[in-house]
Amino acid sequence: MYNKLITLLNENADKEQAKKMSAYMKDKFVFLGIPKPKLKEIIKPFLKETSKKPIDWDLVRNLWDTDFREAQYVALEYLTKHKKQIIPCDFDKLKYLIITKSWWETVDTIDAFIGDIVLKEPSYKNEMLKWAEDENIWLRRIAIDYQQEYKDKTDTEMLEKIIVLNLNSTEFFINKAIGWSLRDYSKINPKWVIDFIEKHKENMAQLSIKEASKYIEV
Repeated sequence: MYNKLITLLNENADKEQAKKMSAYMKDKFVFLGIPKPKLKEIIKPFLKETSKKPIDWDLVRNLWDTDFREAQYVALEYLTKHKKQIIPCDFDKLKYLIITKSWWETVDTIDAFIGDIVLKEPSYKNEMLKWAEDENIWLRRIAIDYQQEYKDKTDTEMLEKIIVLNLNSTEFFINKAIGWSLRDYSKINPKWVIDFIEKHKENMAQLSIKEASKYIEV
């Protein structure tokens, strides 16, 4: 399956698009030049064929370790299709994807997978607290944002604890994540978010406050 996918992707390569896509991603990754809409279209048969089969983690790992970025995108489309099959024992496999070839566009997709695991198995909250202080900014970003889809199931004590651990950061992706997590929860409990900002605003980046305040007045 892996070889067929790689052949398919190479057959749809576009050198001019590849240059543009690489430039957009600050030349951090090599691209074949397949825009996301086209990529999704050409892998539809593959996703349909494999949708009812167990997750093939060897396939995911092989795609992730491939040099060009579209291979990682295929791996994420595949995991998204199999999202309901992801279980707590897959945690370390996902961690590898987070800390390898890391950038926001892959990490923010994996975020939801981690969130589902923690919801199914609350003992993983301890891992989120560890990640909140990790040197790897992408693990910290996920620790901040993993509850984004929780809505009224949000553990506000955890949310506050993790954000506070990351206040006074100068890292753009961390401050953005703080703002996003608060903004999303403000749709459910605006008062809690307003109170949080009032309590911690002296240590919050303006970017975080701006993002958090999108739906509320502070």
